[in-house]
Amino acid sequence: MAVTVQEALDLIKYHIPKTKYEVIPIEYATSRISADDIFATHIMPRFNNSAMDGYGVKIKDASQKVTVIQTLLAGCKEEPKIKMGQCVKIMTGARVPNSVDAVIPQELVEIINETTIKLPKDIQESSHIRFVGEDIKNGECLIQEGDDINFAKITLLASQGITHIKVYKKPKVTVFASGEELKLHYQDVKKYQIYNSNTPTLIARAQELGCDVNFVGMARDNVDSLKELISNSLDSDLIVTSGGVSVGEADFTKEAFEEMGVDTIFDGIIIKPGKPTVLGKINNTTILNLPGNPLASALIFEMFGKILVQKLSGSRNTNHNIIQTKLQEDLSNKKGRITIIPGYFDGLAFNPSLQRSPGMVSTLSNCNSMIVLDKEVEFLKQSSEVNILPINWKFFTNNIDQKDFLTYATK
Repeated sequence: MAVTVQEALDLIKYHIPKTKYEVIPIEYATSRISADDIFATHIMPRFNNSAMDGYGVKIKDASQKVTVIQTLLAGCKEEPKIKMGQCVKIMTGARVPNSVDAVIPQELVEIINETTIKLPKDIQESSHIRFVGEDIKNGECLIQEGDDINFAKITLLASQGITHIKVYKKPKVTVFASGEELKLHYQDVKKYQIYNSNTPTLIARAQELGCDVNFVGMARDNVDSLKELISNSLDSDLIVTSGGVSVGEADFTKEAFEEMGVDTIFDGIIIKPGKPTVLGKINNTTILNLPGNPLASALIFEMFGKILVQKLSGSRNTNHNIIQTKLQEDLSNKKGRITIIPGYFDGLAFNPSLQRSPGMVSTLSNCNSMIVLDKEVEFLKQSSEVNILPINWKFFTNNIDQKDFLTYATK
Protein backbone atom coordinates (compact mmCIF):
# COMPACT_ATOMS: atom_id res chain seq x y z
CA MET A 1 0.00 0.00 0.00
CA ALA A 2 1.30 3.45 -0.94
CA VAL A 3 2.26 5.81 1.89
CA THR A 4 2.26 9.58 2.16
CA VAL A 5 5.43 11.60 1.69
CA GLN A 6 5.79 12.25 5.42
CA GLU A 7 5.09 8.61 6.25
CA ALA A 8 7.84 7.55 3.82
CA LEU A 9 10.34 9.93 5.42
CA ASP A 10 9.38 8.79 8.92
CA LEU A 11 9.68 5.11 7.97
CA ILE A 12 13.14 5.71 6.52
CA LYS A 13 14.32 7.38 9.73
CA TYR A 14 12.73 4.67 11.90
CA HIS A 15 13.88 1.56 10.03
CA ILE A 16 17.33 2.43 8.68
CA PRO A 17 20.29 1.73 11.02
CA LYS A 18 23.62 3.52 11.19
CA THR A 19 26.67 1.87 9.70
CA LYS A 20 29.50 0.59 11.90
CA TYR A 21 32.40 2.84 12.89
CA GLU A 22 36.14 3.04 12.35
CA VAL A 23 39.02 5.16 13.68
CA ILE A 24 40.90 7.35 11.20
CA PRO A 25 43.41 10.25 11.25
CA ILE A 26 41.74 13.65 11.43
CA GLU A 27 43.35 14.67 8.11
CA TYR A 28 41.16 12.07 6.38
CA ALA A 29 37.98 12.81 8.30
CA THR A 30 36.49 15.52 6.10
CA SER A 31 32.89 14.80 5.03
CA ARG A 32 32.67 11.95 7.55
CA ILE A 33 30.27 11.68 10.50
CA SER A 34 31.51 11.62 14.08
CA ALA A 35 30.64 8.46 15.99
CA ASP A 36 31.47 10.02 19.37
CA ASP A 37 30.88 13.09 21.49
CA ILE A 38 34.26 14.84 21.73
CA PHE A 39 35.10 17.15 24.64
CA ALA A 40 37.82 19.74 25.12
CA THR A 41 40.76 18.70 27.27
CA HIS A 42 42.60 22.02 26.87
CA ILE A 43 41.30 25.53 27.39
CA MET A 44 41.85 27.95 24.51
CA PRO A 45 43.67 30.23 24.62
CA ARG A 46 45.90 28.44 27.11
CA PHE A 47 47.31 31.80 28.28
CA ASN A 48 46.50 35.48 27.81
CA ASN A 49 47.96 36.52 24.47
CA SER A 50 48.10 39.46 22.14
CA ALA A 51 45.60 39.79 19.30
CA MET A 52 47.78 42.36 17.52
CA ASP A 53 51.35 43.34 16.78
CA GLY A 54 51.80 46.27 19.14
CA TYR A 55 52.78 47.36 22.64
CA GLY A 56 51.73 46.10 26.07
CA VAL A 57 51.13 49.15 28.24
CA LYS A 58 49.70 50.59 31.46
CA ILE A 59 46.42 52.51 31.10
CA LYS A 60 47.66 55.32 33.37
CA ASP A 61 50.44 56.02 30.86
CA ALA A 62 47.94 57.24 28.23
CA SER A 63 49.29 60.24 26.24
CA GLN A 64 52.73 59.75 27.83
CA LYS A 65 56.13 58.79 26.51
CA VAL A 66 57.16 55.32 27.71
CA THR A 67 60.27 53.17 27.47
CA VAL A 68 60.26 49.89 25.57
CA ILE A 69 62.05 47.45 27.89
CA GLN A 70 61.71 44.21 25.91
CA THR A 71 60.26 42.54 22.81
CA LEU A 72 57.99 39.50 23.32
CA LEU A 73 57.58 37.04 20.44
CA ALA A 74 55.02 34.27 20.06
CA GLY A 75 56.29 31.23 21.97
CA CYS A 76 58.41 33.32 24.32
CA LYS A 77 58.41 31.98 27.91
CA GLU A 78 59.47 35.23 29.57
CA GLU A 79 56.91 37.31 31.43
CA PRO A 80 58.54 40.62 32.41
CA LYS A 81 56.86 42.90 34.91
CA ILE A 82 56.43 46.42 33.58
CA LYS A 83 56.20 49.50 35.75
CA MET A 84 54.69 52.92 35.14
CA GLY A 85 56.52 54.62 32.28
CA GLN A 86 57.44 51.30 30.71
CA CYS A 87 56.00 49.01 28.00
CA VAL A 88 56.88 45.88 26.06
CA LYS A 89 56.79 45.42 22.32
CA ILE A 90 54.62 42.36 21.70
CA MET A 91 53.80 40.24 18.65
CA THR A 92 50.49 38.57 17.77
CA GLY A 93 50.06 35.37 19.80
CA ALA A 94 52.73 36.22 22.35
CA ARG A 95 51.98 35.78 26.07
CA VAL A 96 50.71 39.00 27.66
CA PRO A 97 52.33 39.64 31.07
CA ASN A 98 49.95 40.09 34.01
CA SER A 99 51.36 43.57 34.54
CA VAL A 100 50.06 44.72 31.13
CA ASP A 101 46.63 46.45 31.10
CA ALA A 102 46.12 46.67 27.33
CA VAL A 103 47.78 46.13 23.97
CA ILE A 104 48.00 49.12 21.63
CA PRO A 105 48.37 48.34 17.87
CA GLN A 106 51.72 49.55 16.62
CA GLU A 107 50.13 51.87 14.06
CA LEU A 108 48.45 53.87 16.86
CA VAL A 109 51.62 54.86 18.70
CA GLU A 110 54.17 57.54 17.86
CA ILE A 111 57.71 56.20 17.48
CA ILE A 112 60.15 58.58 19.17
CA ASN A 113 63.26 56.39 18.84
CA GLU A 114 64.24 52.73 19.13
CA THR A 115 63.44 52.59 22.84
CA THR A 116 60.78 55.28 23.29
CA ILE A 117 57.21 55.64 22.05
CA LYS A 118 54.34 58.00 22.78
CA LEU A 119 50.97 56.44 23.60
CA PRO A 120 47.56 57.64 22.37
CA LYS A 121 45.30 59.39 24.84
CA ASP A 122 42.44 56.87 24.61
CA ILE A 123 43.39 53.42 25.93
CA GLN A 124 40.69 50.89 26.77
CA GLU A 125 41.41 48.34 29.49
CA SER A 126 42.06 44.80 28.16
CA SER A 127 41.90 45.93 24.54
CA HIS A 128 43.48 43.54 22.01
CA ILE A 129 44.12 40.87 24.64
CA ARG A 130 42.79 37.35 24.13
CA PHE A 131 42.10 35.88 27.56
CA VAL A 132 42.52 32.35 28.90
CA GLY A 133 39.52 30.16 28.06
CA GLU A 134 37.51 32.79 26.16
CA ASP A 135 37.51 30.58 23.03
CA ILE A 136 37.21 27.03 24.41
CA LYS A 137 36.54 25.96 28.00
CA ASN A 138 37.83 22.74 29.53
CA GLY A 139 35.20 19.98 29.21
CA GLU A 140 33.21 21.87 26.59
CA CYS A 141 31.54 19.63 23.97
CA LEU A 142 33.29 20.41 20.70
CA ILE A 143 31.69 17.82 18.42
CA GLN A 144 28.52 15.81 18.94
CA GLU A 145 27.96 12.25 17.80
CA GLY A 146 26.30 12.54 14.40
CA ASP A 147 28.00 15.83 13.44
CA ASP A 148 29.51 16.30 9.99
CA ILE A 149 33.28 16.69 10.12
CA ASN A 150 34.59 19.54 8.00
CA PHE A 151 37.70 21.73 7.94
CA ALA A 152 36.40 23.86 10.82
CA LYS A 153 35.78 20.81 13.04
CA ILE A 154 39.29 19.59 12.22
CA THR A 155 40.57 22.96 13.49
CA LEU A 156 38.95 22.17 16.85
CA LEU A 157 40.40 18.66 16.93
CA ALA A 158 43.91 19.83 16.09
CA SER A 159 43.73 22.57 18.74
CA GLN A 160 43.22 19.82 21.33
CA GLY A 161 46.06 17.63 20.09
CA ILE A 162 43.60 15.00 18.85
CA THR A 163 45.17 12.94 16.07
CA HIS A 164 42.48 10.30 15.39
CA ILE A 165 38.70 10.29 15.51
CA LYS A 166 36.00 7.65 15.56
CA VAL A 167 33.68 8.07 12.57
CA TYR A 168 30.91 6.04 11.01
CA LYS A 169 31.96 4.03 8.01
CA LYS A 170 30.90 5.24 4.61
CA PRO A 171 27.69 3.49 3.55
CA LYS A 172 28.41 0.70 1.12
CA VAL A 173 25.99 1.05 -1.79
CA THR A 174 25.47 -1.41 -4.63
CA VAL A 175 23.73 -0.40 -7.86
CA PHE A 176 22.70 -2.77 -10.61
CA ALA A 177 20.74 -2.39 -13.81
CA SER A 178 17.68 -4.35 -14.85
CA GLY A 179 15.76 -4.49 -18.11
CA GLU A 180 17.25 -5.83 -21.33
CA GLU A 181 15.45 -3.15 -23.30
CA LEU A 182 18.07 -0.69 -22.00
CA LYS A 183 21.74 -0.72 -22.95
CA LEU A 184 24.63 0.41 -20.80
CA HIS A 185 26.41 3.51 -22.03
CA TYR A 186 29.45 1.55 -23.21
CA GLN A 187 27.38 -0.81 -25.39
CA ASP A 188 26.22 -0.38 -28.98
CA VAL A 189 22.55 0.45 -29.46
CA LYS A 190 20.15 -0.16 -32.31
CA LYS A 191 17.86 2.57 -33.59
CA TYR A 192 14.99 1.15 -31.54
CA GLN A 193 17.00 0.93 -28.29
CA ILE A 194 18.01 3.49 -25.66
CA TYR A 195 20.83 3.85 -23.16
CA ASN A 196 20.41 3.22 -19.46
CA SER A 197 21.13 6.61 -17.91
CA ASN A 198 19.73 5.80 -14.46
CA THR A 199 22.48 3.47 -13.30
CA PRO A 200 25.42 5.86 -13.95
CA THR A 201 23.33 8.67 -12.44
CA LEU A 202 22.70 6.78 -9.20
CA ILE A 203 26.31 5.61 -8.96
CA ALA A 204 27.59 9.17 -9.39
CA ARG A 205 25.08 10.69 -6.97
CA ALA A 206 25.78 8.13 -4.25
CA GLN A 207 29.51 8.85 -4.64
CA GLU A 208 28.85 12.59 -4.37
CA LEU A 209 27.00 11.92 -1.12
CA GLY A 210 30.03 10.16 0.34
CA CYS A 211 29.16 6.49 -0.23
CA ASP A 212 31.40 3.67 -1.33
CA VAL A 213 29.63 2.46 -4.47
CA ASN A 214 29.81 -0.81 -6.38
CA PHE A 215 28.29 -1.66 -9.75
CA VAL A 216 27.66 -5.39 -10.15
CA GLY A 217 26.28 -5.57 -13.68
CA MET A 218 23.01 -5.73 -15.56
CA ALA A 219 20.42 -8.44 -15.04
CA ARG A 220 18.69 -10.25 -17.85
CA ASP A 221 14.92 -10.19 -18.03
CA ASN A 222 14.28 -13.11 -15.73
CA VAL A 223 13.91 -13.63 -12.00
CA ASP A 224 16.91 -15.94 -11.60
CA SER A 225 19.30 -13.39 -13.11
CA LEU A 226 18.03 -10.70 -10.74
CA LYS A 227 18.25 -13.03 -7.74
CA GLU A 228 21.89 -13.73 -8.58
CA LEU A 229 22.71 -10.01 -8.53
CA ILE A 230 20.74 -9.47 -5.31
CA SER A 231 22.49 -12.36 -3.58
CA ASN A 232 25.86 -10.98 -4.65
CA SER A 233 24.98 -7.56 -3.20
CA LEU A 234 23.74 -8.47 0.28
CA ASP A 235 27.03 -7.48 1.91
CA SER A 236 26.07 -3.86 1.16
CA ASP A 237 24.28 -1.42 3.42
CA LEU A 238 22.05 -0.34 0.54
CA ILE A 239 21.01 -1.76 -2.82
CA VAL A 240 19.58 0.76 -5.30
CA THR A 241 17.76 -0.28 -8.45
CA SER A 242 15.54 1.54 -10.90
CA GLY A 243 12.68 0.20 -12.97
CA GLY A 244 10.91 -3.12 -12.74
CA VAL A 245 8.72 -2.12 -9.79
CA SER A 246 5.49 -1.22 -11.57
CA VAL A 247 2.90 -3.61 -13.04
CA GLY A 248 4.37 -4.32 -16.48
CA GLU A 249 4.55 -7.93 -17.69
CA ALA A 250 8.35 -7.79 -17.98
CA ASP A 251 8.89 -6.19 -14.56
CA PHE A 252 10.69 -8.93 -12.63
CA THR A 253 12.50 -6.85 -10.00
CA LYS A 254 9.79 -6.92 -7.39
CA GLU A 255 9.24 -10.65 -7.84
CA ALA A 256 12.95 -11.37 -7.50
CA PHE A 257 13.24 -9.40 -4.27
CA GLU A 258 10.16 -11.13 -2.85
CA GLU A 259 11.68 -14.53 -3.57
CA MET A 260 14.84 -13.39 -1.79
CA GLY A 261 12.76 -12.70 1.33
CA VAL A 262 12.52 -8.90 1.27
CA ASP A 263 10.64 -7.33 4.18
CA THR A 264 8.73 -4.50 2.50
CA ILE A 265 8.61 -1.26 4.50
CA PHE A 266 6.45 0.57 1.98
CA ASP A 267 5.28 -0.09 -1.55
CA GLY A 268 4.60 3.18 -3.34
CA ILE A 269 4.59 6.84 -2.32
CA ILE A 270 1.73 9.23 -2.98
CA ILE A 271 3.86 11.71 -4.90
CA LYS A 272 4.37 12.94 -8.45
CA PRO A 273 6.57 11.91 -10.16
CA GLY A 274 7.73 8.63 -8.66
CA LYS A 275 4.78 6.82 -7.11
CA PRO A 276 6.15 3.26 -7.83
CA THR A 277 8.95 3.54 -5.25
CA VAL A 278 9.58 0.61 -2.92
CA LEU A 279 11.63 0.44 0.29
CA GLY A 280 12.48 -2.82 2.01
CA LYS A 281 15.13 -4.81 3.86
CA ILE A 282 16.79 -8.20 3.47
CA ASN A 283 18.47 -8.91 6.80
CA ASN A 284 20.75 -5.87 7.37
CA THR A 285 20.66 -4.61 3.78
CA THR A 286 18.23 -1.85 2.81
CA ILE A 287 16.61 -2.05 -0.62
CA LEU A 288 15.49 1.05 -2.55
CA ASN A 289 13.67 0.33 -5.82
CA LEU A 290 13.23 3.55 -7.78
CA PRO A 291 10.98 4.27 -10.77
CA GLY A 292 12.38 3.63 -14.24
CA ASN A 293 11.74 7.09 -15.69
CA PRO A 294 15.03 9.03 -15.45
CA LEU A 295 13.76 12.33 -14.03
CA ALA A 296 11.37 10.59 -11.64
CA SER A 297 14.15 8.29 -10.45
CA ALA A 298 16.58 11.16 -9.81
CA LEU A 299 14.03 13.38 -8.05
CA ILE A 300 12.84 10.58 -5.79
CA PHE A 301 16.45 9.86 -4.85
CA GLU A 302 16.91 13.55 -3.99
CA MET A 303 13.76 13.53 -1.89
CA PHE A 304 14.12 10.19 -0.11
CA GLY A 305 17.45 8.57 -1.07
CA LYS A 306 19.48 11.43 0.38
CA ILE A 307 17.70 11.11 3.73
CA LEU A 308 18.33 7.36 3.62
CA VAL A 309 22.05 7.97 3.02
CA GLN A 310 22.14 10.55 5.83
CA LYS A 311 20.67 8.00 8.23
CA LEU A 312 23.01 5.21 7.09
CA SER A 313 25.96 7.59 7.44
CA GLY A 314 25.18 8.17 11.11
CA SER A 315 24.28 11.84 10.66
CA ARG A 316 21.87 13.41 13.12
CA ASN A 317 20.76 15.77 10.35
CA THR A 318 18.01 13.71 8.75
CA ASN A 319 15.43 16.35 7.86
CA HIS A 320 15.25 18.41 4.70
CA ASN A 321 16.26 22.01 5.26
CA ILE A 322 14.86 24.84 3.17
CA ILE A 323 15.69 28.24 1.76
CA GLN A 324 12.77 30.60 1.40
CA THR A 325 12.66 32.66 -1.77
CA LYS A 326 10.26 33.97 -4.44
CA LEU A 327 8.99 32.46 -7.66
CA GLN A 328 10.51 34.07 -10.73
CA GLU A 329 7.41 33.41 -12.85
CA ASP A 330 3.86 32.03 -12.65
CA LEU A 331 3.59 28.29 -12.02
CA SER A 332 0.67 26.05 -12.97
CA ASN A 333 0.27 22.54 -11.56
CA LYS A 334 -2.17 19.66 -11.75
CA LYS A 335 -3.33 19.31 -8.17
CA GLY A 336 -4.30 16.10 -6.39
CA ARG A 337 -0.87 14.77 -5.37
CA ILE A 338 2.24 16.22 -3.75
CA THR A 339 4.45 17.25 -6.69
CA ILE A 340 8.20 17.79 -7.06
CA ILE A 341 9.13 20.69 -9.35
CA PRO A 342 12.82 20.99 -10.32
CA GLY A 343 14.29 24.37 -11.19
CA TYR A 344 17.09 26.85 -10.74
CA PHE A 345 17.70 29.17 -7.77
CA ASP A 346 19.92 32.10 -8.73
CA GLY A 347 20.17 33.54 -5.24
CA LEU A 348 17.25 35.89 -5.77
CA ALA A 349 14.37 33.74 -7.05
CA PHE A 350 13.42 30.19 -8.06
CA ASN A 351 12.81 29.56 -11.75
CA PRO A 352 10.81 26.33 -12.34
CA SER A 353 12.01 24.13 -15.18
CA LEU A 354 9.64 24.23 -18.15
CA GLN A 355 10.61 20.67 -19.09
CA ARG A 356 9.77 18.24 -16.32
CA SER A 357 8.22 15.16 -17.87
CA PRO A 358 9.22 12.08 -15.77
CA GLY A 359 11.04 10.45 -18.69
CA MET A 360 13.33 13.38 -19.51
CA VAL A 361 17.09 13.16 -19.04
CA SER A 362 18.21 16.75 -19.70
CA THR A 363 16.19 18.57 -17.03
CA LEU A 364 18.39 18.19 -13.95
CA SER A 365 21.55 19.20 -15.79
CA ASN A 366 20.17 22.75 -15.72
CA CYS A 367 18.72 22.63 -12.19
CA ASN A 368 20.23 23.14 -8.75
CA SER A 369 17.15 22.87 -6.55
CA MET A 370 13.52 21.85 -6.36
CA ILE A 371 10.27 22.79 -4.67
CA VAL A 372 7.64 20.36 -3.39
CA LEU A 373 4.04 21.46 -3.90
CA ASP A 374 1.19 20.49 -1.61
CA LYS A 375 -1.52 18.39 -3.26
CA GLU A 376 -3.93 21.36 -3.29
CA VAL A 377 -1.63 23.71 -5.21
CA GLU A 378 -2.98 24.42 -8.69
CA PHE A 379 -1.43 27.81 -9.38
CA LEU A 380 1.22 30.06 -7.86
CA LYS A 381 1.70 33.54 -9.17
CA GLN A 382 5.02 35.24 -9.78
CA SER A 383 6.75 36.40 -6.56
CA SER A 384 4.87 33.86 -4.42
CA GLU A 385 6.99 32.63 -1.54
CA VAL A 386 8.34 29.10 -1.99
CA ASN A 387 10.57 26.74 -0.01
CA ILE A 388 13.42 25.32 -2.05
CA LEU A 389 15.44 22.17 -1.40
CA PRO A 390 18.99 22.15 -2.82
CA ILE A 391 20.09 19.48 -5.30
CA ASN A 392 23.72 20.45 -5.88
CA TRP A 393 25.03 23.24 -3.77
CA LYS A 394 28.36 24.66 -4.82
CA PHE A 395 26.78 28.05 -5.02
CA PHE A 396 28.54 30.07 -7.70
CA THR A 397 27.42 31.71 -10.92
CA ASN A 398 28.86 32.74 -14.28
CA ASN A 399 26.51 35.72 -14.42
CA ILE A 400 28.72 38.82 -14.39
CA ASP A 401 25.65 40.95 -13.65
CA GLN A 402 24.94 39.04 -10.42
CA LYS A 403 23.92 41.28 -7.55
CA ASP A 404 26.57 42.63 -5.20
CA PHE A 405 27.19 40.03 -2.47
CA LEU A 406 27.88 42.63 0.24
CA THR A 407 25.28 43.29 2.94
CA TYR A 408 24.76 46.97 3.71
CA ALA A 409 23.33 48.88 6.63
CA THR A 410 19.58 49.38 6.46
CA LYS A 411 18.28 52.91 6.03
